[in-house]
Amino acid sequence: MSTLIINKSTCASDIWFDADKMFLSLEDGRELAVPLEWFPTLRDATDTQRSNWRLIGGGEGIHWEDLDEDILVEGLL
Repeated sequence: MSTLIINKSTCASDIWFDADKMFLSLEDGRELAVPLEWFPTLRDATDTQRSNWRLIGGGEGIHWEDLDEDILVEGLL
């Protein structure tokens, strides 16, 4: 008996925000929404500060220079 293993990517390809949530697109096509309440620094940031992010580690994490905030995508799953 063989087992089929499907590798799901835990790397982000894009992020965006609404008033209450952060949304992530993952490389494998999934989308994830997490409450900003989980991240007080992001919750209290301005829209400009939130939009100044970059992917790190090939999309394994997200970094906000202005806020000194890093989030690992795998930790959100």
